Amino acid sequence: MVGSSGHRARGRTREGKGPRDPDEALIRAVYAEHGRALLAFTTRLLGDRAAAEDVVQEVLVRAWQHSDVLTNGRGSVRSWLLTVARNLVTDRVRAQRARPAEVEEDAAPPAATRDHADSVVDALTVLPALERLSPDHRDVLAEVYFRGRTLPEAAEVLGVPPGTVKSRSYYALRALRSALGPAMNEPEGVPS
Repeated sequence: MVGSSGHRARGRTREGKGPRDPDEALIRAVYAEHGRALLAFTTRLLGDRAAAEDVVQEVLVRAWQHSDVLTNGRGSVRSWLLTVARNLVTDRVRAQRARPAEVEEDAAPPAATRDHADSVVDALTVLPALERLSPDHRDVLAEVYFRGRTLPEAAEVLGVPPGTVKSRSYYALRALRSALGPAMNEPEGVPS
């Protein structure tokens, strides 16, 4: 059979049947006889069947490249194949150890952190306004809003009745709004 390059296809007969070369038949016979043993051996060494199949394929390529070793009658073919397989596995393991460990990429992007500049500006604005309040009003706001206590809890901590805490918080918020000025009284998004 003649290919597009004008050369005869290697080892093919004119009918397109039969092995490409005599070595192909030899490699097929080697695989038929030793393929299962090679795959079991390399799978046991690597613990990964897909990687073991790659190694077996490479062993067969080496056997094809050195087909004279398979037919010279010296030594066992299987022991030569298993030695080549062991050497390939050793090379593969050494190469993996030399390479840095792979790090999995996170599927989710990192969470965006909120810019804290607004809270800094708020703190710089609110703290001086809080200082202008009376100590009673400031203590009520600190217990209820900053420490998150309920009215009865704040009353217990401050040593006053719950109704007093409620009225002090009302008047403290009014005084705070007044101390913050007109910026506090405008709804968001409305220009002054």
